[in-house]
Amino acid sequence: MKSDFQFSNLLGTVYRQGNLQFTEDGTKLLSPVGNRVSVFDLINNKSYTLNYEHRKDIVRIALNKQGTLLLSIDEDGRAILVNFVARTVLHHFNFKDKVQDLKFSPCGKYFGIACSRFIQIWKTPDFSEDRQFAPFVRHRIYSGHYADVISISWSNDSRFFISTSKDMTSKLFSINSEESDVAMTLSGHRDYVINAFFNQTQEIIYTLSKDGALFKWEYTEKPGAESEDEESDSENEDEEPKQKTKPMSWRITGKNFLYADGKVKCSVFHPQSNLLVIGLSNGEFRIYELPDFTLVQQLSMGQNSINTVNINKTGEWLSFGSSKLGQLLVYEWQSESYILRQQGHFDSINHICYSPDGSRIVTGSDDGKIKVWDNRSGFCLMTFDQHKSSITGLQYSKRGQVLFSSSLDGTVRAFDLIRYRNFRTFTATERIQFNCLAVDPSGEIVCAGSQDKFDIFVWSVQTGQLLDSLAGHEGPISCLSFGVENSILASSSWDNTIRIWNIFNRTQTVEPIEVHSDVLSLSMRPDSKELAISTLDGHITIFDVEKAEQIHLIDGKRDIIGGRYLQDRFESKNSARSKFFTTIDYSFDGNFLIAGGNNNSICLYDIETEVLLKKFKVSQNMKLDGTLEKLNSSQLKDGGSIELIDRDGENSDLEDRLDFSLPGTSKGDASLRSVRPSVKVNSIKFNPTISAFAAGSTEGLLVYSVDNEILFDPFELDIDITPKTIIETLEEKDYLKALIMSFRLNEIKLINTIYESIPLKDINLICKDLPVVYLEKFLKFIGEKSIDSVHLEFNLIWIKNLLISHGQYIMKNKHTFNHSIKLINRFLSKLAKDIVKVSKTNDSFTDFLQVAVGNKSVEEPEFDGFHEDEDEDEDEDQDEDEESEGEWLGPSLKTNNDNFTESDVEMEE
Repeated sequence: MKSDFQFSNLLGTVYRQGNLQFTEDGTKLLSPVGNRVSVFDLINNKSYTLNYEHRKDIVRIALNKQGTLLLSIDEDGRAILVNFVARTVLHHFNFKDKVQDLKFSPCGKYFGIACSRFIQIWKTPDFSEDRQFAPFVRHRIYSGHYADVISISWSNDSRFFISTSKDMTSKLFSINSEESDVAMTLSGHRDYVINAFFNQTQEIIYTLSKDGALFKWEYTEKPGAESEDEESDSENEDEEPKQKTKPMSWRITGKNFLYADGKVKCSVFHPQSNLLVIGLSNGEFRIYELPDFTLVQQLSMGQNSINTVNINKTGEWLSFGSSKLGQLLVYEWQSESYILRQQGHFDSINHICYSPDGSRIVTGSDDGKIKVWDNRSGFCLMTFDQHKSSITGLQYSKRGQVLFSSSLDGTVRAFDLIRYRNFRTFTATERIQFNCLAVDPSGEIVCAGSQDKFDIFVWSVQTGQLLDSLAGHEGPISCLSFGVENSILASSSWDNTIRIWNIFNRTQTVEPIEVHSDVLSLSMRPDSKELAISTLDGHITIFDVEKAEQIHLIDGKRDIIGGRYLQDRFESKNSARSKFFTTIDYSFDGNFLIAGGNNNSICLYDIETEVLLKKFKVSQNMKLDGTLEKLNSSQLKDGGSIELIDRDGENSDLEDRLDFSLPGTSKGDASLRSVRPSVKVNSIKFNPTISAFAAGSTEGLLVYSVDNEILFDPFELDIDITPKTIIETLEEKDYLKALIMSFRLNEIKLINTIYESIPLKDINLICKDLPVVYLEKFLKFIGEKSIDSVHLEFNLIWIKNLLISHGQYIMKNKHTFNHSIKLINRFLSKLAKDIVKVSKTNDSFTDFLQVAVGNKSVEEPEFDGFHEDEDEDEDEDQDEDEESEGEWLGPSLKTNNDNFTESDVEMEE
């Protein structure tokens, strides 16, 4: 197994705070998630997270019109410039103040930021210019406001921009110094001016205030102003006087008011279609058509305020974000349908588990919700909310059709993942809280443990009845784990013992294993021959299950990155806090172990050598406790850290000053808690395909994977094997030799070229003559390629012939082909679901085609010129059509449809 894992995606969280940004083509949506940026591809139904991190949570993002440069700014004003196409960081910069707004000009040459009472205009870095010492060059600073600037809006020609402020005014500025006389103040509102917009012709300006007042401004003559006389020669009476001009200015020509229960929180204007979208503090959003201020639609997202709204270039899709709920919506207002509707967990993730084929990740949280995430697309497929308290355990059945969960509400539930419903609920004889869960590999038995009683409860999945309670522990049960191949159950308790149970014989197979510290996590190797535990003293101990003997010991205290908390007056290296692992998991081959805990590190160990292979840092977000490593004495005063001081009372808005949270709470409303969250990993799991692992952390669900396409990893490479010689062998039509040579060079693109060049008639012969040493690599290649490939039948023919030719060898060496067979199984199950779905959704269409073809004539009437009796000819043609109707075209289509339906039924079975 390769150990070069890298961060690939962030799931479980879709929006935190800040603004949303559409790309220029309107097909992708950028969302700030904590100190990272996630990108949602709305057309291809995929999402990914950019690899870079900020020091604190991101508050503003902006993408230039060309879609090449992404600029993101965090709470401290630190900016990162990113090449959006290559996803690489270009430059770091510090604006040294909190940024309220960030906008690129439509031409892309400038970007403006709102810092405190000022507007700063900067030149966008350009690769065509000569090398500069500083990529960011400031063009000018604009002032004039007496309070913080809220927003910036550019004109279409990038010559002017409008700024709005908390001083209830808007100001118009020009980029060019020659047009400095254009500057003007637009006043008249009685509350904060949230936003201001130019219309398409730039002859009208709209300003919107927090109280819902919309003012329309036009550049007209000042009423009642005296005409200014041009200089004239008074001595010459015969000379005609010159024309007199009246002074011009921006003035209000219309007022409209939004009558709603909530205040205006955000707004966006689409000049091409004159659509104004307004988000309110009560969760409602409205769509108006200007200049008549006609209400087009009025909908509600919920009871919490909408923090940001945006519209794509075509004006069809609207995006909304609510930070309190962590909710992200993309709404198509014309069809009144949702393009995207995602919401993360309300609290931190407690437990995660992979599906047997690795295509799904299930997360459980303190909010009592269970979410099923698609590993490839990154979207949430389903949410179960039947539990009423925190989720403490999750596990799939062996076939992946049933999901089991345990909760502190005293129930263990079974969910059908085909029909997405809860079909079993398991309870004990008395109400207790379950804190751990284990499922038998056969899927017939489910076990759960509790801290309230010292017994292990065993239920039957088919009947839902409590079969037995395993007694023996003298303290609360902390962990349970089954193996994959047999029904051996391992349990740990606060009595510092580990017990091995034969679940069907209801006996203990060996004597209890004594440990010298509290067991925090337990994991059984897939073959059920070894058992790993992590203890409070920072050790990971591996035992032989059959002999109950210790065989390996890993000391992880020195490998853990502790981190400082704000109350600490010492560095992280002198801290003894969280120097242990709370969650561990075996890889599928049983050779590696991944571990995480209440700290900022994830450690990957090789079990045989007891060596640390790689260490990952969970987060660099300074908003979390435990990420600082050095002591920053400038933040420490006599009363403690400056950041611990509650400054909510200094906010200008009343709703920001009010605090309804309980003091000292760390659960509940994540946006109102008064205790800083700490960085930690609550659950960690390996992907069954061994190509990735996932960690449920404070920041969300972090996914780390191996990128196989970038690495050069040859297999039995020879000096004569080069891409040129492989292509020459392919041109000579020696397909088997070319295929073997490409696998020895092990370049994905070259293997794909050879694979798709082999004719169908030669596939059977090549599969029979393929050496078994390349069989596992070939099956793995087909399994990875077929997921995204459009050649469905071609891939199925290869799989069929390989299994026919080498099926017996694969059965004898299951352990070698586990990874590749799981990939093949994932492709086949996905294909079967797609075929069944297409057949079910197109029943009416196939019936229509049968009727349409049946009514159509088989033989077209010949044209013999015009006849005198045209009506008789038409009647004869119609009679011929009726006689030939449905003779052979209709039945053939019906027969094909019948075969298609039978195959669908077989596929469903």
